[in-house]
Amino acid sequence: MKVMEKHVKSIFSSTKLDSDFVVNPYTGCMHNCIYCYARFMRKYSGHNEPWGSFVDVKINAPELIKIDKKYADKSILISSVTDPYQPLENKYKLTRKILEKLITLRPNLQIITKSDLVLRDIDLLKKFKNCEVAISLSCLDERINKQLEPLASSPGKRINVLKQLHENSIKTALFISPIFPVLSDWEELIKRTKLSVDEYWFENLNLYSFIRNNVYNFLRKSDPDLIKTYNQIYFKKNDYWKIVEQKIKDFCAKEKIIGRIYFHHN
Repeated sequence: MKVMEKHVKSIFSSTKLDSDFVVNPYTGCMHNCIYCYARFMRKYSGHNEPWGSFVDVKINAPELIKIDKKYADKSILISSVTDPYQPLENKYKLTRKILEKLITLRPNLQIITKSDLVLRDIDLLKKFKNCEVAISLSCLDERINKQLEPLASSPGKRINVLKQLHENSIKTALFISPIFPVLSDWEELIKRTKLSVDEYWFENLNLYSFIRNNVYNFLRKSDPDLIKTYNQIYFKKNDYWKIVEQKIKDFCAKEKIIGRIYFHHN
């Protein structure tokens, strides 16, 4: 793992996501998820190394957060193209230091992570009037999950995070993403977490050209019989994802749970 400490000029970025601004304490991510769409960041970071083998630490990021009405009372997302609680956060504590600075700005705060390290910062999260932590999880199977997300926390640990946050009155979301055909049992994930989750987000697996080989290599090793199924879903005309989306909507309505769908249909 190539780790470089870097000074940056700004830490707030505007975004087209459901927030006014996004904060990414790191560039790159140790979790090395095989489906990670953030690989596109390589062309901006100047790295030749494979995605998942480098992390740039924005060492001065906390210092860049000032009391500024431009950012006060806005919605801020941590983070969009890295995991703010990846293993390096244990050492650098950048995310924690950023949270300490953000408290005075009174933002509507959202955090997305695959790590149980977020529990370390419960004391700070409780100081935000509006705070939501989304735990991203694709699959309950420990073996499969280890292949998909090598250094992320186990499914069991992530489910426990939701429970602990809920018990501390911190709003929670389970981001079931990406949904892998056949492998991701989104209904079981909901059943296992319903008592600890305020809302669910759903995103299907999008086979971008730059992750396609990774996914198919995974299928060859894990379950080669699924290759034919994936070829049918992704390269033949069909309504597979429209059907799944409708099933999710019907299930959420039946169970009276909040579900937000972020499906790609191209």
